[in-house]
Amino acid sequence: MAICERYTKRKEDATEIYNDSFLKIFKEIHRYKPSYENEMNSFVGWIRKIIIYSAIDYNRKYYKQNMTADGDNSLMYIPAKEESVLDVMSYEEIILAIRDLSPVYRTVLNMFIVDGFSHEEISNQLGIAIGTSKSNLFKAKLQLQKILKKDNKTLIANNAG
Repeated sequence: MAICERYTKRKEDATEIYNDSFLKIFKEIHRYKPSYENEMNSFVGWIRKIIIYSAIDYNRKYYKQNMTADGDNSLMYIPAKEESVLDVMSYEEIILAIRDLSPVYRTVLNMFIVDGFSHEEISNQLGIAIGTSKSNLFKAKLQLQKILKKDNKTLIANNAG
């Protein structure tokens, strides 16, 4: 479920992706063949891949215009000398911030950073150019910094008051 939640903004969408994924798994279990000696890890990886691809398919189906858009073109400079937002934020707050990204940025960020896909694999799966994948990852990081910085200011203001 955590994978599904990383790829969506709404809990309801994550639940639908989760259910669709397991329906696919149950229908295709007869086709599963271990990729390497450790069958359990191979099986978990196979399930993980199905869930990721189901999330991508879901976003493509329901957020098609946002999956092809290049997103927010504005850039923001954040000085490196400030205290890291990650120092004061919890895992849950960071995941919520990732969920606030546009669908295309959220997908590329998850695929590259969290799931370990290469830009070539991302471009093949999403049907975009490798350069677009790199650009969207860069912009996703900037947008995430902006969200985290805003959330951090709110967190500090709430703790100060």
